[in-house]
Amino acid sequence: MKKEAYFDVAIIGAGTMGMSAGAFLAQQQVNTVLIDAFDPPHNQASHHGDTRMIRHAYGEGRQYVTLVKRAQQLWEELEEQTAYKIFEKTGVLGLGPQDSEFLQETIAAAKKYELPLEILNNKEVKERWPGFSIPDHFIGCFEAESGLIYSDNAIKAYKEIAIKNGAELITNTPVQHIAREDQNTIKISTENNVFYAKKVIVSAGAWVSKLLPALKLPIHPTRKAFGWFDAPDTLYDMANFPSFYVEDNQHMCYGFPSIDGAGLKIGRSDGGQGIDPNQHKQNFGQYETDEDELRYFLKAYMPEANGALNQGKTCLYTISPDNHFIIDHHPEHENIIIACGFSGHGFKFGSVMGELLSQLAVDGKSSFDLSIFSLKRFGM
Repeated sequence: MKKEAYFDVAIIGAGTMGMSAGAFLAQQQVNTVLIDAFDPPHNQASHHGDTRMIRHAYGEGRQYVTLVKRAQQLWEELEEQTAYKIFEKTGVLGLGPQDSEFLQETIAAAKKYELPLEILNNKEVKERWPGFSIPDHFIGCFEAESGLIYSDNAIKAYKEIAIKNGAELITNTPVQHIAREDQNTIKISTENNVFYAKKVIVSAGAWVSKLLPALKLPIHPTRKAFGWFDAPDTLYDMANFPSFYVEDNQHMCYGFPSIDGAGLKIGRSDGGQGIDPNQHKQNFGQYETDEDELRYFLKAYMPEANGALNQGKTCLYTISPDNHFIIDHHPEHENIIIACGFSGHGFKFGSVMGELLSQLAVDGKSSFDLSIFSLKRFGM
């Protein structure tokens, strides 16, 4: 016989967004359970890979700036509240052609919100960071106040806060079924337990479509590869090199300086392979393109970092049709809140997502304008 338990809020998927939401709810003394198919942080999800970038002048759309500024504040508060190192101010350098739509939107966002952003020409970039080799028509957009988030540490910190404040964490327990029990209650079934909750947050990344199959969410789980390459610290360690992204003919790479001699980390924002998330595994090198597509950017833009592959890993993106997030109430069940489709640029918002998801669960609304993330844009 299955065991039963009752909660005010159940969070399905205790990764980046879910663990943060659990911490915010628990601190408000909301009776909360977090249920995850694995044991976060882990290597099966979108948060895997040690580091994630945080940019303030936002090339994906200036409408994100208010959110990311709040996220930055909350990341810094998290570091103060816990023993974990969360934020590293490496600065972020964006590189690409002067007419790049992404860079132009980055510049426009900086102007609108009066964010510090240096616009550098080819010569200025190479003088400041000789580890880069870029074409004459490229420019640089440098945010000195931005940097990286230690992703595993961030999840560990929110996990610690959630549990310390009374949240229950159920790990290695896949949810099998979510159903409306009555007007005010959602039933969540796992192999050995049944949970009932007044509100449910579904933040299970690439698995959200499997948990809500009738909704037919337009999201596409995608396998992504990234790696660390041997590179001279005199050029590429944190004291000498920023976090970065490079746009190249509508393709984009991103990366981080070498940390403690691990090597320069680089990945691709585009590309990847569509995948059933249940089939995802750590199998870097299964495709020749895993390494080849990374070396393309190294050879072209950071040739002295094109050394031996120290380590390669994979993670999951969950991509929406327009690359904007999906954050909304279920169109048929108001007490189910959906957070997914973060499209490879969501982690930096993990802190503020926890705050706003807790607001949606407790108050039914958020203090932020979430209209851009509504399911209505897909006719749902």
